[in-house]
Amino acid sequence: MSKFTNIAMIGCGSMGGGMALLFAEIGVHVSLSDPSEEAMDAVIEKAEKQGYNGKVQKYKDYKSLCAALSTPRLLVFSLPHGGVGDKVLEGLMPNLSRDDIILDCGNEHFQNTERRQEKTQGTGVRYIGCGVSGGYQAARAGPSMCPGGDISALKEVLPLLEKVAAKDKDEKPCVGVIGKGGAGHYVKMMHNGIEHGMMSAICEAWGIMRKMGMGYEEIGNVLGQWNSEGELRGTFLISIGADLSHKRNGSENSDESTSQKQKNHPLVISQVLDKVVQDVTGEEGTGIWSNTEAIELHVPAFTLNTSHAFRLASAFRGDRERASKASDGGFPPSELNVSDKKAFLEDLRKATYAACLASFIQGMNVIAKADQEHKWEIDYSQVWQIWRAGCIIQADYISDEILAPVLKSNPSSEDLNLNFSTRVAKDVKNCFPALRRVVAKAVETDQLVPAIGATLEYFKVASGTDLPTSFYEAELDYFGSHMFDKRGDKDANVKKPMEGKHHFEWKPATSQKELYGKNYKL
Repeated sequence: MSKFTNIAMIGCGSMGGGMALLFAEIGVHVSLSDPSEEAMDAVIEKAEKQGYNGKVQKYKDYKSLCAALSTPRLLVFSLPHGGVGDKVLEGLMPNLSRDDIILDCGNEHFQNTERRQEKTQGTGVRYIGCGVSGGYQAARAGPSMCPGGDISALKEVLPLLEKVAAKDKDEKPCVGVIGKGGAGHYVKMMHNGIEHGMMSAICEAWGIMRKMGMGYEEIGNVLGQWNSEGELRGTFLISIGADLSHKRNGSENSDESTSQKQKNHPLVISQVLDKVVQDVTGEEGTGIWSNTEAIELHVPAFTLNTSHAFRLASAFRGDRERASKASDGGFPPSELNVSDKKAFLEDLRKATYAACLASFIQGMNVIAKADQEHKWEIDYSQVWQIWRAGCIIQADYISDEILAPVLKSNPSSEDLNLNFSTRVAKDVKNCFPALRRVVAKAVETDQLVPAIGATLEYFKVASGTDLPTSFYEAELDYFGSHMFDKRGDKDANVKKPMEGKHHFEWKPATSQKELYGKNYKL
């Protein structure tokens, strides 16, 4: 039973507005605050239309907002990342009391979350960073929720969050105590990194099918089949891909025949331009942060890194057009002809799954490394649970067959690397030949496969025991005296990489006079 019967919702955009209605639906009184009175009025109007009269009210200042709440107060943030949250927190603090709780449900950077936690700690106000996934539809119907911070505060809000969170197929809520500090926002950040890797792979598969001469709706049917069985079953991003492939502009309420709809209402997907701008415009920070984290923590994340670069390149359509003109049309993909369409589509399905699996492996490896660094004591069984429904990366097969055997036992972060799992290795080995065939065909016909291609290289490198980087290391020692390990050194395979113990004087350093000889001049 939740003790919170009234809460504040600060930020009434698509996510905050949806969550305000969700809380009202379960009987909680919601006090709204937003710089836009129009945004607050829109939420109140929807609440009245949906039968929640009097459950949602608006306030124009923080003093009256906080006075309207019973103590301890619960204030939910749904704000853009960055300085907005700092400004709101500064305005709220004079009106808050010891034991009040702030639940930050925005896509905030985990370092900002921890800085605010430190700032409020001395006042007795508890600050929870809570990632929310599923998009604005889930914000209204029940999202996946990922809270982290003060454990006592988390346990206080959990009964309320369990009521509004998405429920998995066993009716269990997709929310739980993730860990200390900024763990909640960190796990949500990496959720988004995984999401971007999966989305890139799926759009690449879509592009290949287009070059096979398949129509949009035929592709939608294939995606629907992928979503119904096999390794991609129950994958949210596959399911919405199938759905959007059939959507026609303005045809929902039309009484026209199918042929008339096809003639009069174009498929929406046929009108969408090929650029993803959310990183460049600043709307979305998690894609940048997740890749930065992977690099700073020295975690190889080929699929995630390359997917992000693909997004960035897509955003600058004007630059691509200029480069295309400079190179006489660039290097566009050609039509892709295959002798056995059914067999190739099966290969493509497996290649897409392999890239989705790689995205999970890489994302989880980053989370585990960060957990070791920050000592958040992440509960990995809860990470598994929150991803079972309501989130963008929901993937039933991966959840049930791949993640459950590893994460349900809540392993320590030191032991958590999905590449070490024989169950994961079994699927990688099963998909690898298909992945290789798809990439080979893509290279042959100039198809665009950044994420799928990077996945092939990732699995080769991740399990490789004789990489050509020995030559790389030798060159580093040649010009920089960076040292190296020798084949056969007993302690060369330690868990944590260390500087080598050997140096070879490949070429002694010389003076300028020795270097230039008779051409030397002072």
